[in-house]
Amino acid sequence: MSNIKNKANQSQGMLLFTLNLQKQKFAIGTLKVREIVPFLPTTQIPYSHRHVIGTVTIRNLTVPVIDMAAAIGFRPIAPEEYDSCYLVVTDCLRTVVAFMVREIDKIIECNWRSIEPAPESSGKNIFVTGVTRIDDEIIQLLDVELLLSNIYPQYADETIPMLTDVQRERMKALNILLVDDSSIARKQLCDAMNNINIPYQLCNNGVAALELMQKQAGTSSAIDILVSDIEMPGLDGYELAFEVQNDANLSQSYRILHTSLSSEMCTERAHQVGAHEALEKFKAGELIQAMLRGANMLSEQRS
Repeated sequence: MSNIKNKANQSQGMLLFTLNLQKQKFAIGTLKVREIVPFLPTTQIPYSHRHVIGTVTIRNLTVPVIDMAAAIGFRPIAPEEYDSCYLVVTDCLRTVVAFMVREIDKIIECNWRSIEPAPESSGKNIFVTGVTRIDDEIIQLLDVELLLSNIYPQYADETIPMLTDVQRERMKALNILLVDDSSIARKQLCDAMNNINIPYQLCNNGVAALELMQKQAGTSSAIDILVSDIEMPGLDGYELAFEVQNDANLSQSYRILHTSLSSEMCTERAHQVGAHEALEKFKAGELIQAMLRGANMLSEQRS
């Protein structure tokens, strides 16, 4: 059993900036930001995306520069305006890029639970992942992953879904327990979670998992989402889910059974013993989407 700590445990604020002449405020999470520098002259790249205005060298690293205003649908910033702009250097989707913005406003602390999702009427492909209000002003949180995946399609990973900041912060607020007796399966689970920077705890059998859940029940570390293998010695996944469902101190958790068995009977039995979902191994995207459903359900229950 081990408790995994990574970048996801750091607190995240918001960097506020403007992109258009109306000085409308936008934001991105600060964990993505490496540094902010005044605009630097760029070197053009032949056949690059129309929103990539060139590259700059920052700390001996060649970094592409993206006109963020143009990338989200505003009028591109005119070349004669570049010198008054700033470059927000980000590290996202395993790549470093610089977003050119008009003005830097400030960095603030943020209650991520207060951020509302973008209105459904806005459409599915907008770059705004959430909306909040600061000092009576509406701030739109931009979906940097979606923006980058549009400019660089190779960054869109179908196996590991891209999480918006709102989704990531919602999952980070929960205590997640992964249970599997297979070392290979545990590595797959850990890789998937580390890829999206979500903290978790890990057990290699059902008995240890139940003991951990009972020990942490009623504390700030109480398990919110349980992901368990079905075929395990000692206490298998069905028995673990049943024990958790029937313990008033544990039953508030969202329970996902994860198995290499491919059978409708497994799914039916999983629901009978108290699991919310049963998934076939190993599709990281499906598992993370199931965990998001659990996070959303728990959020709704608590609000």
